[in-house]
Amino acid sequence: MSSDGNRKQFWKRNAAKVPGSIQHVYGAQHPPFDPLLHANLIKAGNKPPPATPGKPKKATTFQEFESITSDAWDVGDDDDELLAMAAQNLNIEVVMETANKVIENHSKQQERQRQDDPTESGQREEDAQEEVVAEEVEEEEEDEYLRVEEVDAISPDASFASQSSPYTDSRLVKSHSEAPIGSPKDAAGEHAGLHRQRSLPHRPPIIPLVARMADQNTSGTPAMTEREASRLDKFKQLLAGPNTDLEELRKLSWSGIPRQVRPIAWKLLSGYLPANAERRESVLQRKRQEYFGFIQQYYDSRNDEHHQDTYRQIHIDIPRMSPETLVLQPKVTEIFERILFIWAIRHPASGYVQGINDLVTPFFVVFVFEYIEEEVENFDVSSLQEEALRNIEADSFWCMSKLLDGIQDNYTFAQPGIQRKVKALEELVSRIDESVHRHMQQYEVEYLQFAFRWMNNLLMRELPLRCTIRLWDTYQAEPEGFSHFHLYVCAAFLVRWRKEILEERDFQGLMILLQNLPTMHWGNEEVSVLLAEAYRLKFAFADAPNHYKR
Repeated sequence: MSSDGNRKQFWKRNAAKVPGSIQHVYGAQHPPFDPLLHANLIKAGNKPPPATPGKPKKATTFQEFESITSDAWDVGDDDDELLAMAAQNLNIEVVMETANKVIENHSKQQERQRQDDPTESGQREEDAQEEVVAEEVEEEEEDEYLRVEEVDAISPDASFASQSSPYTDSRLVKSHSEAPIGSPKDAAGEHAGLHRQRSLPHRPPIIPLVARMADQNTSGTPAMTEREASRLDKFKQLLAGPNTDLEELRKLSWSGIPRQVRPIAWKLLSGYLPANAERRESVLQRKRQEYFGFIQQYYDSRNDEHHQDTYRQIHIDIPRMSPETLVLQPKVTEIFERILFIWAIRHPASGYVQGINDLVTPFFVVFVFEYIEEEVENFDVSSLQEEALRNIEADSFWCMSKLLDGIQDNYTFAQPGIQRKVKALEELVSRIDESVHRHMQQYEVEYLQFAFRWMNNLLMRELPLRCTIRLWDTYQAEPEGFSHFHLYVCAAFLVRWRKEILEERDFQGLMILLQNLPTMHWGNEEVSVLLAEAYRLKFAFADAPNHYKR
């Protein structure tokens, strides 16, 4: 984990790194929970969590700060000034007041939306201040494809479209706790599947094969909206220059990267490629040759006495990864085995640890997009040309290595980095939501029992792959995103389920919920709200350990 010079963060302490071997990780291999198969674990309510009002400040300061932070809450918005907020010397009370007001306004907007007529069909309202765009499909294809509407997640003045379908809702549901549920009398006559669906965030029951570029990251490319096309043009103009402004690229990437430019953007943001365009091709050739030099030098030793345990564990873990349709392809398994084995050989301080295997998948999937247009999960990777496969493999190795360089103490002996972060998470949650913290203490739930996997796998076991890729867009753009910002994402992720947590009344129920959170139908909107809340927490608590320590 990198440090900020002389200024130490609350979890950054010097710790000796002792060489170790393969470490079995608690809960690392459990797949994400499918809520449709475990409906009895899901409870929902009507009432959103109350917002805590802050102290009033000067109108000018508040309005200025509100205008800066508004883009943090706009889903998919092309707001370029989000990270500029961190550079402003603002009173922390103003920060909290603004964020609480935004959440409160969003909750009020949801309440108004619940009062709208749900049977209204085919009507679309347009607000002069907000752009609400829907993808229309042919009537004969309605049963096969779902309309995906893009809305501003938390804008007080937004007007939301309403649809008659019981499976979709144009508004964003911030939490399961806020999902509308009919009265017991009405619910008694509904089909069980519909009842289960309504207890979840309002996402399609089946992930569409064709969806928006900004929302579904493992699918094809549909027609873009004007705003999406404008964002793509900004990325292309920035990347076309002789020297890419990495700071500007980070600002653009924070709100998500278009699928078409994500491969090159990730390589630049991870530090794999130089900002100078003329040097990129030569760097790519050199690094790819270097990687396959490692293959020739080390890979034949995988069956040696000193390395056979490492290789065997890698071989066992890969089939447990997701998506299964991708990783179970023999060609993909072979590529992943080489990447993980070479990394373990070159990093003896940690070696291979369960959980590292998951970190290859997002890079591999994103870099495959350079060569295909269709959905990668159902694509036969072996049909690609050999040169393309070699390039994807080498690029995935180097980008994964760059990521792990910043969080390697998560995987050294006894995994001290993870233990420090889990302790920091516990302290942070105790201040931002004391009721959740005390509830888990009451039923003797230790944070290490569920949050260890969150830190070890970077929430990849808790979220669908498309959401992980969107999350990593921001992690790549955020300074120390994987090592620092991830802590606040985990805190926001835990508190998001506060109602469901408080409804559980025993240890077993809490553990089942926390290890199997129902996120299978999450998309871009939910991830964007999660990131916005995490940014608010970071702005309030980072570099202020006394702020949340009791």
